[in-house]
Amino acid sequence: MTSLALLLTESTAQHPDRPAVRHDDRVLTYTELDGSSARAAALLDARGITPGQAVGLMLPNVAEFAAVYYGILRAGAVVVPMNPLLKSREVAYYLSDSGARLLFATGMSDPHSAAGAADAGADLVVVDDGFAALLGAHEPRSGVVACADDDLAVLLYTSGTTGQPKGAELTHANLRHNATVTATTLLELTPDDVVMGCLPFFHAFGQSCGLNAALCSGACVTVIPRFAPAAALDVIARDRVTVFEGVPTMFSALLGHPDRSADTSSLRIGVSGGAALPVEVLRGFEAAFATPILEGYGLSETSPVAVFNHPHQPRKPGSIGTPVDGVQIRLLDDSGTDVEPGEIGEIAIRGHNVMRGYRNRPEATREAIPDGWFRSGDLAQQDEDGYYFIVDRKKDLIIRGGFNVYPREIEEVLYEHPAVFEAAVVGIPHPELGEEIGAAVALNAEADTDDIREFVRSRVAAYKYPRRIWVVDSLPKGPTGKVLRREVTIPAEALS
Repeated sequence: MTSLALLLTESTAQHPDRPAVRHDDRVLTYTELDGSSARAAALLDARGITPGQAVGLMLPNVAEFAAVYYGILRAGAVVVPMNPLLKSREVAYYLSDSGARLLFATGMSDPHSAAGAADAGADLVVVDDGFAALLGAHEPRSGVVACADDDLAVLLYTSGTTGQPKGAELTHANLRHNATVTATTLLELTPDDVVMGCLPFFHAFGQSCGLNAALCSGACVTVIPRFAPAAALDVIARDRVTVFEGVPTMFSALLGHPDRSADTSSLRIGVSGGAALPVEVLRGFEAAFATPILEGYGLSETSPVAVFNHPHQPRKPGSIGTPVDGVQIRLLDDSGTDVEPGEIGEIAIRGHNVMRGYRNRPEATREAIPDGWFRSGDLAQQDEDGYYFIVDRKKDLIIRGGFNVYPREIEEVLYEHPAVFEAAVVGIPHPELGEEIGAAVALNAEADTDDIREFVRSRVAAYKYPRRIWVVDSLPKGPTGKVLRREVTIPAEALS
């Protein structure tokens, strides 16, 4: 039996009295969390949910997320994780597309969760102060529903950068294997570790590398419902956090916080993913916190970890590392042929982590996995030691006057400027060149955009530097804090 729910039940048998989930002063032991998940499974039985049916889970990082998540899996049903910030029409879409007829949501999502559930014909279970009593009214469901390796465990919706979000079908084997590899060979977690749970659990990174990896190791995951640097630093000190997992903007925020007096000496490792980590941020964080950062790479469709900087192996700044156990990587050109060593190609992935397909979208599945290799849409290079370096998203490539410009390369240079806190490089329509290079920057000190332009110009080829630079208070970000280039607003003066 492969059920992902066994991650919790097996750890409970080994570490019954150890803390599993902490949220401020509230701590659930493994026995308590396992019992809550068994009652959640019983609630599903009472609501008529049968194995294989989808159930929506629209909660922030709180203890109840873990209880309901493993309860759904324990019942053999399928988890549909959803961002609590979704609006009613988005809620209705997720529920309708997945076929979910039940939604767990917090009161802070109302009225959108209620309206969306009603539009989709789904029942709503509100997770509030009375939720513990609701669970307590059900006798714990004994045992875990048997599931095959290829049975669907989680339906994880992609960000929808090219239209409506698509549901990536992740199996029990996909997620259990990925969490186990992450916990054992990559992070080397033990029951003595405390993992920071500030990455949203409804996202692949936080769910697999944070929640599942911690709990399959007997470790404790301490949660923050919404990331803020001051709160994160306080929690690291209070709970003696050993593993901090985040996206690049989180590392930047901790590094740039004016008060770093909190005791962070317990940290032994940082883990970055979700987007390319600027080398200057990596070096600055490691120096300030005396904590090495291991950068990795993956996607929702790959459960998510595919490539990682392995412990006890050389780390290369700017590299995402080498493939994890059981995963193969190729770099392909537009015709699907392997590129020559050192050349740029699209990352293709094959292994135990690749999704079963997109829900009800056979054509999209065939396009993404035409030959057993998942096409990521990300461009990379491989060096002579086998390490991979992300160049950029294939769709973010800027072509200026026939020359290819990769936004990440220019952003790396912008981050070297002492006044630049955040940067996003985008293409601006141009009548003669096709596209011009533009850059939105958020600053941590006063600076002139002409000076910033000259700083970059002196460090890259003439066709690469941004002719248009504008200052913003902050850059648009996704639910994990990842900078979203596609949502950068180009001011009118930059278009002229």
